Amino acid sequence: MRIILGSDQRGSELRQTLAERLAQAGHAVMEIGGGDDSDANDYPTVASQAARRVANREADRGILICGAGIGMCIVANKFRGIRAAPCHNAVTAELSRKHNDANILCLSSDMLGVEACIAMVGHWLATNFEGGRHGLRIEKIKQIETLAIG
Repeated sequence: MRIILGSDQRGSELRQTLAERLAQAGHAVMEIGGGDDSDANDYPTVASQAARRVANREADRGILICGAGIGMCIVANKFRGIRAAPCHNAVTAELSRKHNDANILCLSSDMLGVEACIAMVGHWLATNFEGGRHGLRIEKIKQIETLAIG
């Protein structure tokens, strides 16, 4: 799977750890953002770059990391076709895929431990979208995107 990993400076260590683990598991990993407090590493800049790549199908999925995971999520969800979810445990990560077909996982570098994040990413990548009634809801979301963003 082609995965884009992005972080601001607060999430750079977790991003690097996840990148190593994902590469070891055979995924193609692209990394953006990270090391300092410059505009290029600011969460709106990083999240928009990553979301654009997922929306344009340059990456299959994205993982974004900032202090709380919320800022990255807000920015990513501005892009048509993106369903970013801030997850805090394996259950929310799994449900974001099963019920919402989330294509970007947003993580908190400040509130979650490394091992918890590794477990969440594993669940998130291994979980398939259930479709069915959830698919109908995704279609409604797509219609809303067309109206809201035009």
